[in-house]
Amino acid sequence: MRRRWLWLVLLVPVVLIVGFVIWAETPLGPMPEALSALQSDAAVRVSTTPWLAFEPAGREPAVGLILYPGGRIDARSYAPEAHALAAEGYLAVIAPMPFNLAVFAPDRAADVIAAFPSVHHWAVGGHSLGGAMAARYACRHPEAVEGLFLWAAYPASTDDLSTRNLQVGSILGTQEGLATGGKIDASRPLLPPTTRWVSIAGGNHAGFGWYGPQPGDGATTISRQDQQSQTVAATLEMLQSLAREGP
Repeated sequence: MRRRWLWLVLLVPVVLIVGFVIWAETPLGPMPEALSALQSDAAVRVSTTPWLAFEPAGREPAVGLILYPGGRIDARSYAPEAHALAAEGYLAVIAPMPFNLAVFAPDRAADVIAAFPSVHHWAVGGHSLGGAMAARYACRHPEAVEGLFLWAAYPASTDDLSTRNLQVGSILGTQEGLATGGKIDASRPLLPPTTRWVSIAGGNHAGFGWYGPQPGDGATTISRQDQQSQTVAATLEMLQSLAREGP
């Protein structure tokens, strides 16, 4: 009897670990539109190892952004937005995460920055959990980044950025079902007073990527293309302000 209980005690953690790995390694997305955006073209050069890097063709970008994917979202699901930002002259790098969860590698931006020494100004950000972990990186490494973009995301209560000299853009859809407006409003004291707050009428949580619907989300009333076009435009405003700060 004692031996049987011992086996149970040993087996339960193994089952939990295996279950977690299976859950984490079966992320949402990407949709076909995202896979198409992983192709290089005349305006953007794409590489897929060790990150998803989108570089403007024929130009040496001075400003780069690092995007952390949302929790349990395939990193490739954000390729269309990264491609569009690169076409405007910026380096855009999507950083895949261990187990598809940015909480396991919040400092991954440091590796990306080190790999592109010619880029003079950096912004870090992300979607949902990815945005929260990007805010953590910005909080812990103030010398490394000058901008932070939050797509349906907000910093943890321990990551106070309110006094930092940081360009911040927070973007949220009005039909958001997960990172609700109340949660975003509660995070306002943690961000600089110069933060740009952007509301996308009709947008929802899943509309920030190409991975299909998401449980618990609100029903969108605009197209995914429209939401992402507005997201790219708002993110570009922050990147343009970094570019104006000099070489």
